[in-house]
Amino acid sequence: MSTPQTLEGLRSGQYKGAKRLKLSCNLTEFPREILDLFETLEILDLSGNPLSSLPRDISRLHKLKIAFFSDCNFTTFPVQLAQCRSLEMIAFKNNQMATIPPDSFPRKLRWLILTNNLITSLPTSIGQCHRLQKCMLAGNRLTSLPDEMAYCRKLGLLRLSSNKLTSLPSWLFELPELSFLSFAGNPCAPSFSENPTLSSVSWSSLSVQHLLGEGASGIISKGAYESPAGEKEVAIKLFKGEVTSDGSPLDEMNACIAAGQHPNLINPIGRIHDHPEEKKGLVLELIPPHYTNLGLPPTFDSCTRDVFHPDTVFSISQCRAILLGIASAACHLHERGIAHGDLYAHNILIDTSGHALLGDFGAATIYGREHAQRDAIEKMEVFAFGHLVEDLLDLAERRVDDEGALGEKEAYAIQGLIELHYKCSNPVVLERPTFAEVREVLEGL
Repeated sequence: MSTPQTLEGLRSGQYKGAKRLKLSCNLTEFPREILDLFETLEILDLSGNPLSSLPRDISRLHKLKIAFFSDCNFTTFPVQLAQCRSLEMIAFKNNQMATIPPDSFPRKLRWLILTNNLITSLPTSIGQCHRLQKCMLAGNRLTSLPDEMAYCRKLGLLRLSSNKLTSLPSWLFELPELSFLSFAGNPCAPSFSENPTLSSVSWSSLSVQHLLGEGASGIISKGAYESPAGEKEVAIKLFKGEVTSDGSPLDEMNACIAAGQHPNLINPIGRIHDHPEEKKGLVLELIPPHYTNLGLPPTFDSCTRDVFHPDTVFSISQCRAILLGIASAACHLHERGIAHGDLYAHNILIDTSGHALLGDFGAATIYGREHAQRDAIEKMEVFAFGHLVEDLLDLAERRVDDEGALGEKEAYAIQGLIELHYKCSNPVVLERPTFAEVREVLEGL
């Protein structure tokens, strides 16, 4: 574990030549000594300090690629960042930011995080950010999006949950690469009608054993449920209260309930009531320990695309099984008017046979089958599935015979997957197949 960096170390010149600097020491002013690192500094993290302004000449940091100012006290987006010529990623999560002046964003911006602020509008100049791929705006007070944002043609992920949007612009559903959209918790998303088939589980009938994992929205533990049919091992998810980068934990819980049961989803057993701290939660089927994550989350460099362990490899039959399972789950969701919003390999669990389980409904949106853009919403997510097809093709072990040729069936399947990827990645949203059509193709391979 690396030694924490300190203000004293910075002032003594200890970090000369550093590419990364992280300081969390109750800073109220930006230390000028940071600017002395202009020859090398690429990542600056000043999160968790009561900072509210930046120096005018911060653009001296001409190699700065990533800047984090989350959990600070900024009320206005610092326009000085627009002059940082290499800056690609900016985070101001959990500030008190209400205003973004015109021309505040650097032109090379790829990744913008403004989650959980007080922002009511975006400047039209965001349309000049032609490289923008990831934009996280959940938990603000946006009532609309500027039409100029339609020029952000590289946008792949957009989080709009928990705002005040009464409608979504038509151009949003024409963006050629938008794959991961969430807009739950807005007036334009239908209100949730509770699924009556999900039973209520008393907290007193549960015993928590040990932690399985913790995400942005909640904590998952292994536990036991004393049901009328006898004791059963389960997973217990207790939701946190705050808005995450994806949206509201309550919207996540509602989407998980509305999704219901499916062989390729992590099925809910019941919703928890009578928690002593009045926490909301779900009791879920316990996933056997031999299931593992298909992929790893995106990195700073990959931005909107998952990465994989270097030694990951699958047979063509495993690839087909994984894809068929996820297509079936996605088809089930969209038949119920639910967009998963985060259809990524790192949210998929698999076993050695290729049986796949789609999890994590943190970015899910119940849009309703009556939504005017229901076809585009589904086919937007088909583009995310196209990424998955492409990734698995890259990871496929292509077995050859003694003469160095692929077997006929395997060659046929690979060609079929290549054609499927092409169709799912069509830049014209409405010309992509539905998930029902995708599933039919996969069944025929």
